[in-house]
Formats: sequence, structure tokens, C-alpha cells
Amino acid sequence: MKILLAVDGSPYTQRIIDCMHRHPEVWNAGHLYTVFHVAMPVPPRAAAFAGPEMVKGFYADDVKVATQPMRTFMLQQGWEASYASRVGHPAEEIAKFAEAGKFDLVVMGSHGHGALTSAVMGSAVAKVLARCAVPLLIVR
Repeated sequence: MKILLAVDGSPYTQRIIDCMHRHPEVWNAGHLYTVFHVAMPVPPRAAAFAGPEMVKGFYADDVKVATQPMRTFMLQQGWEASYASRVGHPAEEIAKFAEAGKFDLVVMGSHGHGALTSAVMGSAVAKVLARCAVPLLIVR
């Protein structure tokens, strides 16, 4: 199975790892894993002030921090994984990447926002569900 693990370095990334650890009957080395992180774009004015090298360094650091827990877990398990990242809106980029890569499953954490917060801000999980035909496993 080709599995996309959408991570952001939050405690919900750790919950995905915990779920994988607790269920070895489901998660094992027999799958093709891709760990994917989407960095939010630096606002244009801030990017212009900081300069391209600083912005590039910011994105590199963001990806490193967000993917490190999953990278450590994969190494501990002896599992292979590929790593990818994009800059943009997380829901849009996850959906595009999942469909373009012909993944069988997308795994992502839910931040568990309440109804009011989700109505105002929107939910990345809900947006991925709306934009993507690939099955989605939500870990809370």
C-alpha cells in the first residue's frame, strides 16, 4: 500500500506515530511511506524584507522540525520512507500531492477544533476530504 503521512510537527504528528506503534498488524515495512509536510508561505512583505536566502532557510528549518519525529520513528522501526515538502496552503497541497502521487491512503492528524473554530477558520482535514478522492485516515 502506498501511504502518505501528512505531518506538521504538532502533538498530532506524535499521535500518528503512537497509532502506528500500537498497531503493528496494520503498519509495517511492507508499505511504501511518504512523509509530507506543507510549510505556510512567508507573507510577501516579510519575504521581501528578509531576502530569499533567509526565507529558504526558514522553510528548510520548518520542514526539518516538522518531519523529525516521524523520521526518528521510521529509523527506529527500520522502515524506509521518502520525504517531500511543499510551500502553500496545507489542505490544497496535501490533496494535490496525494492525487498526483496515486496514493492509496492519506494519514493526517486532526487538531480537534470545535465547531465554531472550524466554521470560522475551516478545517484542513475537511478541506482535504472535499478536494481529494484518496481515502483519508484521521488520527485524533
